[in-house]
Amino acid sequence: MAPAADSAEAAEPGAPGLRRHSDSGRGAFGAYLAGRLAASESDTTVAADALLSALRVAPDEPEILDRAFNAAVMDGRSDAVRLARRLPESQLAALLLAGADAQAGRWDRAEARIRSLPRQGSAQILQPLLLAWTQAGRGATDAALTTLRPYTEGGRLRGLAALHAAMIADIANRPRDAERLVRIAVAEAEEPNLRLLAIAAGILARAGRAEDGGRLFDAMSLGSDDVALAAGPASRRTAVSGRAVASATEGMAEAQVALGAALRGQGAPELGLILARLSMRLRPNFAPAQLLAAECLVDERHPRGALVVLDGVASDDPMAPLVALRRASLLDQLDRTEEALALLRRLDAAHAQAPQPQAKLGDILRARGRSAEAVEAYDRAIARIARPGTSEWPLFFARGLAHERAGRWPQAEADFRQALALSPEQPVLLNHLAYAWVERGERLQEARTMLERAAAQRPEDGNIADSLGWALFRLGHLPAAIRQLERAAELESRNATINDHLGDAYWAAGRQAEARFQWRRALGLDPGPGDTPRIEAKLRNGLPTTAAIR
Repeated sequence: MAPAADSAEAAEPGAPGLRRHSDSGRGAFGAYLAGRLAASESDTTVAADALLSALRVAPDEPEILDRAFNAAVMDGRSDAVRLARRLPESQLAALLLAGADAQAGRWDRAEARIRSLPRQGSAQILQPLLLAWTQAGRGATDAALTTLRPYTEGGRLRGLAALHAAMIADIANRPRDAERLVRIAVAEAEEPNLRLLAIAAGILARAGRAEDGGRLFDAMSLGSDDVALAAGPASRRTAVSGRAVASATEGMAEAQVALGAALRGQGAPELGLILARLSMRLRPNFAPAQLLAAECLVDERHPRGALVVLDGVASDDPMAPLVALRRASLLDQLDRTEEALALLRRLDAAHAQAPQPQAKLGDILRARGRSAEAVEAYDRAIARIARPGTSEWPLFFARGLAHERAGRWPQAEADFRQALALSPEQPVLLNHLAYAWVERGERLQEARTMLERAAAQRPEDGNIADSLGWALFRLGHLPAAIRQLERAAELESRNATINDHLGDAYWAAGRQAEARFQWRRALGLDPGPGDTPRIEAKLRNGLPTTAAIR
């Protein structure tokens, strides 16, 4: 089901599918090139417009047809179904047409299309789920559960298969089977999941286990800030008052989102976006699919498109608070910061006990250089956490960064220490606090120990290697410092600070020509405004003898 490649080998009149020098081929060529370029940059709207335009001029060019279809799917165009019927060998077309058959109640045809998918690649996961849902759609519940049984009994897909089997049993009014299967799904979950929570709570309530559903809400809320924000009283009522998945077509949409999210997590946002679009065709305004599509667009550097998708999420959807947080980030990314802050303040007013809106406010204000305001937002967020646990370390770290940038080192150091108390082996924390001490000439031996712990966890992290090398330099262990700083420069060759540090170490070792080479390199790597004159002075005069405690 992989889309046509968009790496755009230099398309020219002799490119595949455009070899015939007909008038139509020449007329379509410009639009084809524009569409391929837009597709390679993940600009789905421009790609679809251009490739569909090219196809109208040259409707029989296979290359244009294939790319136009992929672009139409990626951009959610209605043309996709019409084009899919012309692509009998395409797995993506088969998936889309199976969905169209399901929506029309043609379950036998939908099942035949799903059975035709090869059991390899990503389809290996999706095919049994969709097959079970097509069987459920035609009323064959036993067959659907039998299809999923080998997966629910063990293996890496056990939790996912059990969840879908539970939903199938639930729709068929088999509450005991649904309860048994959803308990497997919950037990297999590696981390709290709002969607799983909503599905499971409803199934448990219909099985007469509403109290278990309530306890599940409480347990998952404690394990996830996102779940805690969205799992309020209204969400709990929604979960038990109706089915999160009420039909076989909605179940198919659920399966596509699950696989899409997994593929995005594996570094394939384009495939994730395709599956999100297929899901939204089956279930318009399906918030998990909309959120997945938006995240995939962000991954592909299209925040405006992501914002448009999220604007379609209903304000009363259980996921609306999480969507609001994501929208705020996108608005700020698009330099609409005041809109982002206003949105977060409205969210905060609606969820006055939740720390997330204030924490996000702090993040945006800190990134915009408004450190004092950021600290106030973080203060409010932290005040709402009764007993901070391991998962709260980023909040104390963020407040520490805001204090640090505001020139309040004692308060920053206290926050960094609190963050470390919550997560003692967190490499980011170990590196940041230890490096700050090294720069200040404080606690050098303690800093070295902390940095060695961080480096042991992340041996390929150039910034940690640099910090350790810099600590060794300040401690006077010059050969070891040079080894660490050389390794850091190999790992992060275009980091101005690392190259500057290596230059200092070379100079201290009497390797003056190499030192000047590193300093010149650092100047060419966009150092900070305050660093440029300092490095230029070293190039003129060498390293001051007091530079070891700079």
